[in-house]
Amino acid sequence: MNAQPQESFSMTWLDRAYDEYVRSSHVVSAQQLQELSPVGRRPRLGEYVGQLWQRRHFIWADARAKALGSQRGTLLGNAWLIVKPMLDSLVFFVIFGILLQTSRGIDNFIGYLIVGVTLFPPLQRAITGGSQVIRNGRNMIRGFSFPRAVLPISYTLRSAIDTLPPLVAVLLLVMILPPHALPTWHWALVFPIFLLQFIFGLGLTFFAARITALLPDMRNIWPFLTQFWFYGSGVFFSYERFVNHPTMLSFMDVNPGYLILTMYRDCILYGAVPNGRSWALLAAWSLGTMVLGFVFFWVKEVDYGVER
Repeated sequence: MNAQPQESFSMTWLDRAYDEYVRSSHVVSAQQLQELSPVGRRPRLGEYVGQLWQRRHFIWADARAKALGSQRGTLLGNAWLIVKPMLDSLVFFVIFGILLQTSRGIDNFIGYLIVGVTLFPPLQRAITGGSQVIRNGRNMIRGFSFPRAVLPISYTLRSAIDTLPPLVAVLLLVMILPPHALPTWHWALVFPIFLLQFIFGLGLTFFAARITALLPDMRNIWPFLTQFWFYGSGVFFSYERFVNHPTMLSFMDVNPGYLILTMYRDCILYGAVPNGRSWALLAAWSLGTMVLGFVFFWVKEVDYGVER
């Protein structure tokens, strides 16, 4: 007889408690509703830049932790960062300088070759290595929510750090090897050129990362394209010796790879200040490629975590 009233009282108490919980805990204001955003939506460009800035310490820590690590497990370790470019220079010197005589008409051909063989490959790696950043970072993409541009930026910073030891080796070698390019104040201009080179490289990485993420077969094509760029950028020869057509020569002069190497050589080997046209062209290439590459990458932000 008493069981039914007791059960009715219990249910009434539970109903009141539930109603009270709903009223106190689940009231959402109109302002809070406006601040909600759908999951997986691409943030606005300004908001995206702000998110990257908030993660600047992580980007730097990640780049620094991975830098100078490509030769781990080898006997010489990071010494290969210096030894390998020097061996490459020796091969090109024998084949092109001695056998094919591309050195004719070039002052300090040894230094000319060392600068080209050492400082052009970072541009190639910006494309070939940068194209893999989304694939290599897929575990992070699956596990965390963050702006995907973190990955190309971190890779470019790491590449810049990796290039510093070979750059120092270039400066030492051109002093040691005849005809001896001695330090002058022009060497200070190496640093703004280096900065512009890696801003340009960041833009290339943005382009390559997006294209390869959406079209994975491109990772097999980039090495061929960058190799063609390498041989067409005056790494071991001077354009003037082989090209007589003024229009074609002018077109080749705007090649950013050749432009960067020429500016390095002017400062390091020949004690000359690169002309204003060269600075303007390199700045335009660097800033333009970086800005366009960043926007190009951001447009497909929500697609980088999709399995293909």
